[in-house]
Amino acid sequence: MIARVLRPPAPLDLAGRRSVFLAGSIEMGLAGDWQAEVIAALSDLDLVILNPRRDDWDSSWRQSIHDPRFREQVEWEIAAQERADLIAMYFAPETRAPITLLELGLFAASGKQVVCCPEGYWRKGNIEVVCARYRIPLVESLPELIEQIRSRLC
Repeated sequence: MIARVLRPPAPLDLAGRRSVFLAGSIEMGLAGDWQAEVIAALSDLDLVILNPRRDDWDSSWRQSIHDPRFREQVEWEIAAQERADLIAMYFAPETRAPITLLELGLFAASGKQVVCCPEGYWRKGNIEVVCARYRIPLVESLPELIEQIRSRLC
């Protein structure tokens, strides 16, 4: 069986399969599509990959609980992380990734995170301290993150 990819607003039907949520830098296209690289590398596995990068994202959506499209996106991401077996985070050095920082804190005590934070990320020190404190595996490159995902889910 091959990996199945779910993106918002698709229902979170995990069908009893192992799952990984791809949290990390997007920032309106500042970050490259690192999720595609991870998905390609994991495509041979029997798992569900939860990818929040939305093909039909519209930057004109008001970032408010009162905008139903924006709220749907944020609620999908939170629910997907709550349900995922693993949350894989990537902090691209060319981004600030404030939502990923929020998610790191939100799920730090969950025991189901792995983090990739290359040199050059503006708050690398904060990430190192949080990961050390909560015993979250921390790696420097996407290939290492992919290996962590494989070892944790296979």
